[in-house]
This record gives sequence, structure tokens and C-alpha cells, in this order.
Amino acid sequence: MSAHSTYDMLRHLADSWGLLLMTAIFVGLSAWPFRPGAKQLNREAATSIFKDESDV
Repeated sequence: MSAHSTYDMLRHLADSWGLLLMTAIFVGLSAWPFRPGAKQLNREAATSIFKDESDV
């Protein structure tokens, strides 16, 4: 197997499966905050800037 064919194989792999993997990761990370169990954590993160140091 020559270096040129190895490059072509890796490029094809990155163009097809790499794109699919990156898309799946993007969709998963984009949907993560909207899962049902994250409501309280999201609310705490949104209101954390309004807490005073003595409210800890």
C-alpha cells in the first residue's frame, strides 16, 4: 500500500464517517441541556449571577 493510497483512504474516512461522527456529537451536545433532568441545573445556572456572596 503506497502513501498516496493511505492518504486517500484516510481522507475518504474523514469525509464520510468523520462528518457523521461530528454531526452526531453536535446534535448530542446541543440536545443535552434540554433533557428532562436538567431543568433544575439550568435554572440554578441562569440565576447564579443574581446571588450575593452571603446567599451561599
